[in-house]
Amino acid sequence: MAGGRVEVTFWGVRGSIACPGPGAAAFGGNTSCVEITCGGGADGKRGHIILDAGTGIRPLGNALAASGTGVDADILLSHTHLDHLVGLPFFAPAYCLNSKLRLWAGHLADDRKIHDVLCMMMADPLFPIPMDLMVAAKSLEDFKAGDRFELSCGASVRTAALNHPGGATGYRIERDGKAIAYVTDTEHVAGTHDAAILALIDGADLFIYDTTYTEDEYSDREGWGHSTWQEGAALAEIAGVDTFVPFHHDPSHDDNFMAQIEAEAKDRFENTVVAREGLTLTL
Repeated sequence: MAGGRVEVTFWGVRGSIACPGPGAAAFGGNTSCVEITCGGGADGKRGHIILDAGTGIRPLGNALAASGTGVDADILLSHTHLDHLVGLPFFAPAYCLNSKLRLWAGHLADDRKIHDVLCMMMADPLFPIPMDLMVAAKSLEDFKAGDRFELSCGASVRTAALNHPGGATGYRIERDGKAIAYVTDTEHVAGTHDAAILALIDGADLFIYDTTYTEDEYSDREGWGHSTWQEGAALAEIAGVDTFVPFHHDPSHDDNFMAQIEAEAKDRFENTVVAREGLTLTL
């Protein structure tokens, strides 16, 4: 599958909770949402792959809905903590009859389904609009982290289980000869590197990684389920990735703090591009 153009756009780059305001104007305050567009399937249309449904999926949905036509997209969820899911009820294409949406989750226990989680979130007393009012054609797909599958746009997906409270899933999406690894909400173990992550990101063109904390901050936050930019840079170097993208920024890290992280990360791994809202990378 070669010859197409793959674009990766960041609509939400924060973790834990959205942090709008002047202190986040440069890097952005919305929570996790990344859009991949690539060469389409048999009909030649561009495929849409959406990674996570944090608050960033709202502006993405508004941009997609502006075309006036339905959207055909796969939404791959790393997990269902609220900062990665809370934007979904505000995703405009979900309320369009012409839209086709496929939601995927691989972290839930055998007795839980993604359908049940979404229905619970979009129900009284938490939310006034039930999921049934999302009139788009929907399929809700549960799988097991570690599975492989194909998307309708022709992309192939590999997955791996991540070290996060309640579980999470890392993804490797391959299309048109390019590989994008999305590995967020995972905690490293000091003194070692996760072999499953290294296999998932091996030789990737783009490696998006949970860098919520610095090493100094992490010492007080062990067990919280997140990693550091220093660990991400080490993984990027070992796996021979092309571009390393620090992601899932802590909401307490303002633009000045993020600029310092950016400078230090570039010194450690030269081809580092810190995720910012509105950033588009073309592969």
